[in-house]
Amino acid sequence: MTKLERGMWVVICDGRKWLLFENIGSAAAPKLSLLDSREQENPPTRVLGSDAPPRVQESIGHARSALAQTDWHDAAERAFLTNLVQHLDASLRASGGEKLLIVAPPRALGMLRKSYSERVRKALRTEIDKDLTKMPVSEIETTLSA
Repeated sequence: MTKLERGMWVVICDGRKWLLFENIGSAAAPKLSLLDSREQENPPTRVLGSDAPPRVQESIGHARSALAQTDWHDAAERAFLTNLVQHLDASLRASGGEKLLIVAPPRALGMLRKSYSERVRKALRTEIDKDLTKMPVSEIETTLSA
């Protein structure tokens, strides 16, 4: 694991919540200071979708087929994480930040990687595939310093 350096930004996120911290402590005793956070409501697709999946009539014969229903929950997660990367890019540009650590569940990391900008890739020191969004800050500090 990458050492949690002083001044390093730490992003803790999943598909509906993100927290952006700066380590104002040391590598041995991190002290995370909250810089920004966002959270979105993201109900399941069954709540978001209003109609049954569409059906299509085959061009030959009388057969009809159902099309796959759009996964609105997944689309909302992707948009939320894309917005996070855009926010990180703008914040890194504005502050001149150079070191970034991202902690997210594997599924969210996969979504994030697809939208990393060049600036985010350059600042990124490591990714950790864990879900820490529900932990208190003191436990996050302990987990990251281990």
